[in-house]
Amino acid sequence: MINPIVAGWMNYYGQFYRSQMYPLLQRINTYLMRWAGKKYRRLRSYKRFTAWWSGVLDRDPGLFAHWTWTRTFAGQR
Repeated sequence: MINPIVAGWMNYYGQFYRSQMYPLLQRINTYLMRWAGKKYRRLRSYKRFTAWWSGVLDRDPGLFAHWTWTRTFAGQR
């Protein structure tokens, strides 16, 4: 639902304000991580969560539009 909107922001604002887009894209990652931790009980431990997150990034790097710019682990959930 949000993927086309974020892709449009990246295309429009990314030409001139790419460095200012990084905090927003990291924030989207943080929300995704928080959602996954609440939805799947097995991901509540930090070690399991980081392993799962890395696996998702490796399996499907194009799942979200903003992962072409920021694929890093955002830290706290």
